[in-house]
Amino acid sequence: MLILAIDTSAVASAALISDDAMEGVVDSFATEDTRSHAEVLAPGIEKLLAGAGVTGDDIDAIVTGVGPGPFTGLRSGIATARTLAFVWNKPLYGLMSLDAIALEVAESTAATREFLVATDARRKEVYWARYTLAEGQLPELVDGPHVGFASELPDLPVFGAGAGLYADVLTADEDFAQTQPDAASLGQFALARLTAGQALLDSTPLYLRESDAQVPGPRKRAL
Repeated sequence: MLILAIDTSAVASAALISDDAMEGVVDSFATEDTRSHAEVLAPGIEKLLAGAGVTGDDIDAIVTGVGPGPFTGLRSGIATARTLAFVWNKPLYGLMSLDAIALEVAESTAATREFLVATDARRKEVYWARYTLAEGQLPELVDGPHVGFASELPDLPVFGAGAGLYADVLTADEDFAQTQPDAASLGQFALARLTAGQALLDSTPLYLRESDAQVPGPRKRAL
């Protein structure tokens, strides 16, 4: 199976994941610029496919990170994934973006039986979720995702860039203090779940907040 994975919950990233490739990743790219998702994503995917020598016909499924994340970033990735799935007539799946970091934690020596993943939600808040990990198993989501103040999180080890930002109030792992969700880990998690016959989400975004943009009300009369 060949999967095109896309995630723009924090940075713009895409990856080709195959069950025939070493460690699953054929190739991937990510940009640290959090303000140009729409501009870099499509050209990056085009270059990614060309470098691997594949076309849309070769893709078996598309997986997109559905957040949580900011409106603009998530829309860029999900809209791109939906468009490609429609044009190529391929199945489209969603996966919570925090799962990507949870998989990296599970594969590291820092893994604990129970832990949190947190990313920056701005406004002095974090997006977070709680996971458990059994030996030889994929990390299992047991609570979340949520958005809230770092000081309100459960007292557990916390991994991800959200933990790095608030290391003064969280039990943050230094090796993961800058880690953001990325398409490579997201695609690996999706492939493992699909191979195991487990269900994935649809492509509905997990915003967790109301939009800052509001429809203007009627004009007030001056007289």
